Amino acid sequence: MARANGRARKKADFATFAGLLLSAAGILGGLYLEGGKVTDVLQFTAALIVVLGTAGAVMVTTPTPLLWAAGRRVKDLFWESTPSSAAVIARLLELARQARRTGIVSLEQAAEELSDPFLRKALSLAVDGADLQDLRRIMELEIGVAERRGEAEAKVFETAGGYAPTIGIIGAVLGLIQVMKHLEDIERVGHGIAVAFVATVYGVSLANLVLLPAANKLKARLEQTLHFQELTLEGVIGIAEGMNPRLLESKLEAFLEKAADGAREAGPAAQRSRAASSAAAAR
Repeated sequence: MARANGRARKKADFATFAGLLLSAAGILGGLYLEGGKVTDVLQFTAALIVVLGTAGAVMVTTPTPLLWAAGRRVKDLFWESTPSSAAVIARLLELARQARRTGIVSLEQAAEELSDPFLRKALSLAVDGADLQDLRRIMELEIGVAERRGEAEAKVFETAGGYAPTIGIIGAVLGLIQVMKHLEDIERVGHGIAVAFVATVYGVSLANLVLLPAANKLKARLEQTLHFQELTLEGVIGIAEGMNPRLLESKLEAFLEKAADGAREAGPAAQRSRAASSAAAAR
């Protein structure tokens, strides 16, 4: 059962690292081409105002448990642990073959050794002889809960992305207040205005280069996870029905093709459809 119970290997998300580096290179490169220097935008006070101000606003807005949960998701921005579709199907087919040879009850030990909690729960219900409609209803409800939880965690980053530019403007205004104290020295005024607007740059950059992209990346990760959970559920139901492994493989491959077509056609509407079906299942 090495393939069945092995955890998905984590791998670095090259796109996240490359995207951050490319964004920084573009901004700093443009600054240099315009005759500026990196030191022109290195202002500790502005960074302090934007970062701590944004963090404080998010803490006021977000319940503490959700805040901690969102913080734990930061690692998912840089490391991907979602298995491939081929790996999920291979795992399910291995379990189907064992059930075909020795009966579904023989999967009880295998279910306990599985590292994937969703597959473990679904397979345990199947081994315990749960009605297939009840099994589907329970697991679809769990998918719905995972979707709502994932969306709430991504929403934390979206909220922070909404606050950051405004906090940057506050920092700029505070800087301008200090400039107004020295209107008698025009050179100092010009330098002070330039420094004041660095806070705005920090706020807008933090929102549009880090926080909002992070929210969208987490949503993409969530979509992948929900997709594999739905695939897993279909596989477990096929195992419980005693489906021939070859037929099950065809069913799962057809499910993948249908899901891919639906994602292209429906886009964001697919999420609403899943949420509605989960709510209906719960009722």
